[in-house]
Amino acid sequence: MANKAMEVVKGLDLKRYMGRWYEIACFPSRFQPSDGVNTRATYTLRDDGTVHVLNETWSGGKRSYIEGTAYKADPNSDEAKLKVKFYVPPFLPIIPVVGDYWVLFIDGDYQYALIGQPSRRYLWPEYEFVRKTHLDDETYNELVQKAKDEGYDVSKLHKTPQSDTPPEQEGPQDTKGIWWFKSLLGK
Repeated sequence: MANKAMEVVKGLDLKRYMGRWYEIACFPSRFQPSDGVNTRATYTLRDDGTVHVLNETWSGGKRSYIEGTAYKADPNSDEAKLKVKFYVPPFLPIIPVVGDYWVLFIDGDYQYALIGQPSRRYLWPEYEFVRKTHLDDETYNELVQKAKDEGYDVSKLHKTPQSDTPPEQEGPQDTKGIWWFKSLLGK
Protein backbone atom coordinates (compact mmCIF):
# COMPACT_ATOMS: atom_id res chain seq x y z
CA MET A 1 0.00 0.00 0.00
CA ALA A 2 2.82 2.44 0.80
CA ASN A 3 4.02 2.33 -2.81
CA LYS A 4 0.83 3.72 -4.31
CA ALA A 5 0.90 7.32 -5.43
CA MET A 6 -0.28 9.60 -2.66
CA GLU A 7 -3.36 11.64 -3.46
CA VAL A 8 -3.27 15.30 -2.54
CA VAL A 9 -5.86 18.04 -2.58
CA LYS A 10 -6.16 19.97 -5.84
CA GLY A 11 -7.16 23.61 -5.98
CA LEU A 12 -6.44 24.43 -2.33
CA ASP A 13 -7.68 27.95 -1.54
CA LEU A 14 -4.72 29.33 0.40
CA LYS A 15 -6.68 32.35 1.63
CA ARG A 16 -9.29 30.08 3.26
CA TYR A 17 -6.55 27.87 4.68
CA MET A 18 -4.91 30.73 6.56
CA GLY A 19 -5.41 31.18 10.30
CA ARG A 20 -4.92 29.02 13.36
CA TRP A 21 -5.05 25.22 13.30
CA TYR A 22 -4.80 22.91 16.31
CA GLU A 23 -2.88 19.65 16.13
CA ILE A 24 -5.18 16.80 17.14
CA ALA A 25 -2.75 13.94 16.44
CA CYS A 26 0.62 13.34 14.83
CA PHE A 27 3.42 10.86 14.46
CA PRO A 28 5.98 11.58 17.18
CA SER A 29 9.01 13.25 15.69
CA ARG A 30 12.30 14.71 16.82
CA PHE A 31 11.05 18.12 15.71
CA GLN A 32 8.64 18.53 18.62
CA PRO A 33 8.92 18.07 22.39
CA SER A 34 7.56 14.64 23.33
CA ASP A 35 5.55 16.17 26.17
CA GLY A 36 4.13 19.05 24.11
CA VAL A 37 0.53 20.13 24.68
CA ASN A 38 -1.73 22.70 23.03
CA THR A 39 0.29 22.37 19.82
CA ARG A 40 -0.91 24.64 17.06
CA ALA A 41 0.10 26.28 13.81
CA THR A 42 -0.82 29.73 12.59
CA TYR A 43 -0.55 30.54 8.90
CA THR A 44 -0.47 34.05 7.43
CA LEU A 45 -0.47 34.73 3.69
CA ARG A 46 2.17 37.22 2.61
CA ASP A 47 1.88 39.65 -0.31
CA ASP A 48 4.39 37.60 -2.33
CA GLY A 49 2.20 34.46 -2.09
CA THR A 50 4.36 32.68 0.47
CA VAL A 51 2.98 31.74 3.87
CA HIS A 52 4.41 32.76 7.25
CA VAL A 53 4.30 29.69 9.55
CA LEU A 54 4.27 29.89 13.33
CA ASN A 55 4.36 26.50 15.07
CA GLU A 56 3.83 26.58 18.84
CA THR A 57 3.67 24.03 21.62
CA TRP A 58 3.82 24.15 25.41
CA SER A 59 6.23 21.90 27.26
CA GLY A 60 6.82 22.03 31.01
CA GLY A 61 4.58 25.10 31.18
CA LYS A 62 6.74 27.02 28.72
CA ARG A 63 6.01 28.02 25.15
CA SER A 64 8.30 26.69 22.46
CA TYR A 65 7.94 27.92 18.92
CA ILE A 66 9.56 28.05 15.54
CA GLU A 67 8.78 30.29 12.60
CA GLY A 68 9.20 29.48 8.96
CA THR A 69 7.96 29.99 5.42
CA ALA A 70 5.79 27.76 3.27
CA TYR A 71 5.55 27.97 -0.49
CA LYS A 72 4.19 25.94 -3.41
CA ALA A 73 6.60 23.18 -4.41
CA ASP A 74 5.59 23.72 -8.05
CA PRO A 75 4.03 27.13 -8.67
CA ASN A 76 2.46 25.85 -11.91
CA SER A 77 0.64 22.91 -10.28
CA ASP A 78 -2.80 23.00 -8.69
CA GLU A 79 -1.78 20.25 -6.25
CA ALA A 80 -1.52 21.16 -2.56
CA LYS A 81 2.13 20.20 -2.32
CA LEU A 82 4.01 22.77 -0.31
CA LYS A 83 7.54 23.11 1.00
CA VAL A 84 8.17 24.51 4.47
CA LYS A 85 11.49 26.07 5.42
CA PHE A 86 12.59 26.58 9.01
CA TYR A 87 15.92 27.72 10.36
CA VAL A 88 17.41 25.82 13.29
CA PRO A 89 18.24 25.87 16.07
CA PRO A 90 15.30 28.16 16.91
CA PHE A 91 17.30 30.24 19.40
CA LEU A 92 20.06 30.92 16.81
CA PRO A 93 18.49 30.31 13.40
CA ILE A 94 21.36 29.63 11.02
CA ILE A 95 20.72 26.25 9.37
CA PRO A 96 17.85 26.02 6.85
CA VAL A 97 15.73 22.86 7.00
CA VAL A 98 13.18 22.27 4.25
CA GLY A 99 10.39 19.70 4.43
CA ASP A 100 7.36 18.62 2.47
CA TYR A 101 3.88 19.66 3.58
CA TRP A 102 1.20 17.95 1.52
CA VAL A 103 -2.49 18.55 2.16
CA LEU A 104 -3.96 15.07 1.70
CA PHE A 105 -7.50 16.03 2.64
CA ILE A 106 -9.47 19.08 3.68
CA ASP A 107 -13.19 19.28 4.33
CA GLY A 108 -15.35 21.63 2.24
CA ASP A 109 -15.63 24.17 5.06
CA TYR A 110 -11.87 24.24 5.73
CA GLN A 111 -12.37 23.13 9.33
CA TYR A 112 -10.17 20.01 9.44
CA ALA A 113 -7.33 18.67 7.34
CA LEU A 114 -4.96 15.75 6.98
CA ILE A 115 -1.33 16.68 6.33
CA GLY A 116 1.45 14.34 5.34
CA GLN A 117 4.54 14.05 3.22
CA PRO A 118 5.77 11.61 0.58
CA SER A 119 8.04 9.43 2.73
CA ARG A 120 5.07 8.74 5.03
CA ARG A 121 7.34 9.17 8.07
CA TYR A 122 5.44 12.17 9.39
CA LEU A 123 1.71 12.61 9.55
CA TRP A 124 -0.29 15.49 10.80
CA PRO A 125 -4.04 14.96 10.65
CA GLU A 126 -3.51 18.65 10.84
CA TYR A 127 -1.34 16.59 11.28
CA GLU A 128 -4.87 16.02 11.98
CA PHE A 129 -5.33 19.78 12.15
CA VAL A 130 -8.62 21.39 13.08
CA ARG A 131 -9.89 24.90 13.68
CA LYS A 132 -11.11 24.00 17.17
CA THR A 133 -9.17 22.34 19.97
CA HIS A 134 -11.16 19.10 19.73
CA LEU A 135 -12.50 16.85 17.00
CA ASP A 136 -15.40 14.42 17.31
CA ASP A 137 -14.50 10.72 17.25
CA GLU A 138 -16.34 9.98 14.01
CA THR A 139 -14.44 12.65 12.06
CA TYR A 140 -11.16 11.69 13.73
CA ASN A 141 -11.67 8.06 12.72
CA GLU A 142 -12.47 9.12 9.14
CA LEU A 143 -9.19 11.05 8.96
CA VAL A 144 -7.28 8.10 10.42
CA GLN A 145 -8.83 5.84 7.77
CA LYS A 146 -7.82 8.29 5.03
CA ALA A 147 -4.26 8.20 6.35
CA LYS A 148 -4.33 4.42 6.40
CA ASP A 149 -5.65 4.39 2.83
CA GLU A 150 -2.64 6.53 1.83
CA GLY A 151 -0.26 3.92 3.22
CA TYR A 152 0.47 5.37 6.65
CA ASP A 153 1.06 3.09 9.64
CA VAL A 154 -1.61 4.72 11.80
CA SER A 155 -0.60 2.64 14.84
CA LYS A 156 2.12 5.30 15.36
CA LEU A 157 -0.41 8.13 15.71
CA HIS A 158 -0.27 9.98 19.01
CA LYS A 159 -3.15 12.21 20.11
CA THR A 160 -2.01 15.68 21.08
CA PRO A 161 -3.44 16.95 24.39
CA GLN A 162 -5.39 20.19 23.89
CA SER A 163 -6.94 22.36 26.59
CA ASP A 164 -10.61 23.27 26.35
CA THR A 165 -9.44 26.86 26.53
CA PRO A 166 -6.19 27.17 24.57
CA PRO A 167 -3.52 29.60 25.74
CA GLU A 168 -4.03 33.00 24.13
CA GLN A 169 -0.93 34.72 25.40
CA GLU A 170 2.48 33.66 24.36
CA GLY A 171 3.38 32.79 27.96
CA PRO A 172 6.81 32.10 29.39
CA GLN A 173 9.18 30.97 26.67
CA ASP A 174 11.78 28.27 26.41
CA THR A 175 14.47 30.83 25.62
CA LYS A 176 17.32 28.36 25.85
CA GLY A 177 15.98 25.96 23.22
CA ILE A 178 16.26 23.07 25.67
CA TRP A 179 13.45 21.14 23.93
CA TRP A 180 15.40 21.39 20.67
CA PHE A 181 18.53 19.88 22.22
CA LYS A 182 16.43 17.15 23.86
CA SER A 183 14.82 16.43 20.47
CA LEU A 184 18.26 15.65 19.02
CA LEU A 185 18.52 12.90 21.63
CA GLY A 186 15.04 11.59 20.85
CA LYS A 187 13.51 12.74 24.15
